Amino acid sequence: MIGGNTQKMVKNMKQEMKNENRDNVAAIGIGAMIVFIALILVAAVAAAVIIQTAEKLQQNAQTTGQDTTEKMAARLTVLSVIVASGTTLDVTFELAPGSTDVPTGDIEWVILCDGGMDDDDLVETATTHEVGDTATAADPIEAGKTYVTTLTVANCVPAANEAHTILFQAGGGGQTYEVLNYGGDVTAGAVVV
Repeated sequence: MIGGNTQKMVKNMKQEMKNENRDNVAAIGIGAMIVFIALILVAAVAAAVIIQTAEKLQQNAQTTGQDTTEKMAARLTVLSVIVASGTTLDVTFELAPGSTDVPTGDIEWVILCDGGMDDDDLVETATTHEVGDTATAADPIEAGKTYVTTLTVANCVPAANEAHTILFQAGGGGQTYEVLNYGGDVTAGAVVV
């Protein structure tokens, strides 16, 4: 019987070792599954962060583009400034490409000099008209057309060898500035821009 018990014990020990091996394999499988699930969660979080960042960058780019378009769309382009008389300047200008029409009352100008400044808007300057049509006052200023306006100055009178700065603000659009370089000749017809 001792021999039978020994065989039985050996058989039981082999069975226990087999069960233990199965337990180890199961533990390794469960560990691998936990690591796999953890990797999927990390990948999902990383994907969410990347998508959110890309969306925010796209929104920022779109907002910046819209702001730039608004600032540039109603901007004036100064083509020339000519001395009309001792206290007046003829400014030839047009709206920047892609602009919408701008009422003359929304276009303001300022001339800065050592003697102070002169400022007004184009409604008060009732001489704004389309080039070639001196009889009709322009309102609104339309994109694609060229206009001339006469600005009257009191403080920043054209003077030989001086430089004044002229600024235009068209509605909510960007500012345009030019330097008026008066040479030795400031008589009527002298081109300063």
